[in-house]
Amino acid sequence: MPKADGRSNVNTSSRFTNFGQYGIYLAFAIICLVLALSTPRFFTVPNLMIIGTQVSINALLAFGVTFVIITGGIDLSLGSMVAVAGVVAATFAHPDTYPLIVPLLAAITAGLLFGAFNGLVITKSKVPPFIVTLGTMTIGRGLALILSKGRPISNLSDSFNFIGGGNIFGIPFPIIILIIAFLVCSVILNKTILGRYMYAVGGNEQAARASGIRVSNVKMWVYTLCGILSALGGILLTSRITTGQPNSGAGFELDAIAAAIIGGTSTSGGTGTMAGTLIGALLIGVISNSLDLLNVTSYYQQVVMGIIIIGAVVLDSAGKKGRE
Repeated sequence: MPKADGRSNVNTSSRFTNFGQYGIYLAFAIICLVLALSTPRFFTVPNLMIIGTQVSINALLAFGVTFVIITGGIDLSLGSMVAVAGVVAATFAHPDTYPLIVPLLAAITAGLLFGAFNGLVITKSKVPPFIVTLGTMTIGRGLALILSKGRPISNLSDSFNFIGGGNIFGIPFPIIILIIAFLVCSVILNKTILGRYMYAVGGNEQAARASGIRVSNVKMWVYTLCGILSALGGILLTSRITTGQPNSGAGFELDAIAAAIIGGTSTSGGTGTMAGTLIGALLIGVISNSLDLLNVTSYYQQVVMGIIIIGAVVLDSAGKKGRE
């Protein structure tokens, strides 16, 4: 009988792995090319600025949840953290009351404490992150309603509203924040000991613990970082809509997780990049924007996003089989 060619299997596996790593960039380029040809307004500067502004909040949340997913966790409380941070910021952002730094620090502190609480409960109770963050998602939504007394908080200062609606040299300020956040998160993930520990914990938690890594500390850090980035998203959203809405951010966690997964972050942990997550968020924004330009109802947009997420997970599974 002819012998099986082991090299063929290796080559096939390698192709799956490479596509899983770089396929998102190719897909993004192809989609942009097709949209540019079918919709002349797509590649105009105003439309690209709109896409960047729309993507900014989801990308911030996606950066945070990328840290979490790389360590093998999940965070379903992102949307609630956005609401809490937004309400806290709006409370201190009325005209002629506090300097701008006060609502910003208050909101970021709220996100930091919320994220740290998630990490503390997960590491101390050993309850799965899915269950813990499902619970804190509800807690956060309740806190936002309590802090705002169930009503939107309006009358915000012009300096605060500039964060989400202003621009510098024609570039929307949310895009500038997005770029800075991307660079900082990339450095944390790729150039620091904490970043290396994230990959180690997600790749094999037991081996990481045996090698002396304090797994609980790493998880505390990633959930805290996720909380801070969610708070930044809450600040941007509140500033953009000029109102602190206790019901804001509902469903944001799904878009953020989708961006991370589409960008190549493995649902089983140990794999992921900030560049991939950024492309994933941009892909979601581009598809949504293009469907709007083509006058396609938002109902179909949800169907398209679901198909893309399933496809990304299938490619992720194929890539993992290829590496085994």
